[in-house]
Amino acid sequence: MCLLLLAAGLQGCGGLIKVAYNQAPEALYWWLDGYFDLKEMQNLRLRPDLEALHAWHRRNELPSYAGLAEKAANLAQANVNAGQICELFNAARSRALAAVDRLEPTVVAIAPTFKPEQVAHLEKELDKRNKKWREEWIEGTPAKRMTKRVKESVSRAEMFYGNLDPLQLATVREIISRSSYDPQVSYRETVRRQQDALATLRNLVNAQPPEARVKTEIRALFDRSLNSPDLAYRAYIETTTRENCAAVAELHNAATPAQRVRAVRALKGYEADFRELAAR
Repeated sequence: MCLLLLAAGLQGCGGLIKVAYNQAPEALYWWLDGYFDLKEMQNLRLRPDLEALHAWHRRNELPSYAGLAEKAANLAQANVNAGQICELFNAARSRALAAVDRLEPTVVAIAPTFKPEQVAHLEKELDKRNKKWREEWIEGTPAKRMTKRVKESVSRAEMFYGNLDPLQLATVREIISRSSYDPQVSYRETVRRQQDALATLRNLVNAQPPEARVKTEIRALFDRSLNSPDLAYRAYIETTTRENCAAVAELHNAATPAQRVRAVRALKGYEADFRELAAR
């Protein structure tokens, strides 16, 4: 799923979306292996499950993604509002969560088989990831962080619209300057989720509970990861999501007719790719 979403951002890259999607099970396996240093016994369950998830996703989810791309293309031909953007976002999120749910039995089966050294390896890899994220998004001057956020946002927008003009660039800077996004808040929640997952894994590895208990623990972990127990963080996410939807609408409404044509063409290209992949 992560590969699909990343590939969907490759504007004008021809068959890259299809290549990335078709290689997703293998790529996802190696990504997981990098974090967990997987063992042969775990691979016997994981690899077939990833292939089965991929087949299910191709058959059941890609048509939904094509439908979302089609709807987005239709909306992109005119002005939009924040509500319409959030509706698309929520629909895409629900599809992503459906894929997460399909992985739950795999996690239940494999989690108790981890060795303490694998959990330690995971913790080490997460620490490395966190260090890099802090360097990119938290450390440095506010001006440097602002510059990075503007650069990232402009890059994403130009995937669809092409080069932004000076007024549009000013719009992006103004949107970011008034945003409620706080990398410290996001980082704290990321660390909370990581520590929660590590504690759950250690408990399963050490206690070796019966399968029913493992299912309960993993389901609870999934729920806490997707819906933070921190009420303040939930409110923060609701606020930033509304702001992001409004920002997308504001920038789109400032697009020129030629830029809208380009965005529509890109979205229709994604729709065609998703439909072709689903038909294979």
